Amino acid sequence: MHQCTCLFAYFVGYRVVSVAETEGKTGPEYVFTLEAQQSRELVCSQCRSVCSAVHDRVIRRISDLPVFGRPARLLVPRQRVLCPSCGPRVEHLDWLGPNARITGRLADYASSLLSAMTVLEASGLLGLDWKTVRNLDKRRLEREYGQLDMAGVRLLAMDEFAIHKGHRYATVILDYDTRRVLWIGKGRSRAELRPFFEALTAEQRGQIQAVAMDMNASYELELKQFCPRAEIVYDLFHVIAKYGREVIGRVRVDEANRVRADKPQRKLIKGSTWLLLRNRENITREADKIRLAEVLNANAALLTVYVLKDDLKNLWKQADEKQARSLWEGWLERAQESGIQALIKFARRLAPYVEGIISSCRWKLNTRVLEGINNRIKVIKRIAYGYRDDDYFFLKIKAAFPGVGR
Repeated sequence: MHQCTCLFAYFVGYRVVSVAETEGKTGPEYVFTLEAQQSRELVCSQCRSVCSAVHDRVIRRISDLPVFGRPARLLVPRQRVLCPSCGPRVEHLDWLGPNARITGRLADYASSLLSAMTVLEASGLLGLDWKTVRNLDKRRLEREYGQLDMAGVRLLAMDEFAIHKGHRYATVILDYDTRRVLWIGKGRSRAELRPFFEALTAEQRGQIQAVAMDMNASYELELKQFCPRAEIVYDLFHVIAKYGREVIGRVRVDEANRVRADKPQRKLIKGSTWLLLRNRENITREADKIRLAEVLNANAALLTVYVLKDDLKNLWKQADEKQARSLWEGWLERAQESGIQALIKFARRLAPYVEGIISSCRWKLNTRVLEGINNRIKVIKRIAYGYRDDDYFFLKIKAAFPGVGR
């Protein structure tokens, strides 16, 4: 035992009197019997005052760090002191919480392991139930990331991501300057987004200057209600993606159906989906460039919606608000005069959002950084084979994105 003094010095107020090797649930494990030292001070776990009497004792089985690769269990005589102020209370120990069944150092070690492995892997390594490891990590994350910190936040980005199959979504809100995830909530409706704004003080709401988002009416209405001075900046990616689905996709199908009798022409149009949706500068293969040119030269409707897609994107590149408005008015006029119903319908729906597009002249914000975060979220979820506890999942996301320089 003298050779293990450094190993057991952690158990302040107790000493190891025996060790045995037994067969546990997961295999061989060591069991250490501890004895309370009579010379130590007895301290109340509630008020931290020194007590003079022991009310009662009970033996507790406590898990500690593995020893030589095997789980270690401690048989600890837990004492309740008779506190003059609080009555009978469990004595305070620096290395063991009042109702804990694992030591503080094992809790810290388990949390550190979860940065590199899943809950199941960590529980198997430590010989603990997976729910115990999960709860340990969740409590640590709640201490570190459970409170909303809005210090210095002036620009936001918000977007949605899928948390489960079956169209279940959550909303993530990001500090745009530091790339720190501030808040995550289930759903994407006004009522489900409202807790974020209600958690802010009037001063914090007033310091928000601009917010990048997609054309989600719930996000817009909640922001206008709680932060009326903040400007909305609609993200180019979402608008162009919507244009691709509702305009280019629809026109391509209609044109393919129109030339149904011309099989070579129909085949050319039907196979052009990704060429029409991709940015021209991202098409590098010569064969793809030739094929795109053939499609556009052979079909006036597809040429029109393709050119107007590029012109619409130019709105986000403007630094001058007056120039941006002029470009928008010209684009809207051409769209309305095109005779293409899908394009006319899209332009009509886009018109109410134009102020949020033109505001990109003043605020160069977008939600592309959130798209990267959404990809990382998928990895976090996949590594854990999903999360049964959404709150724990959201805390893991916040821990993965603590912000630049934090």
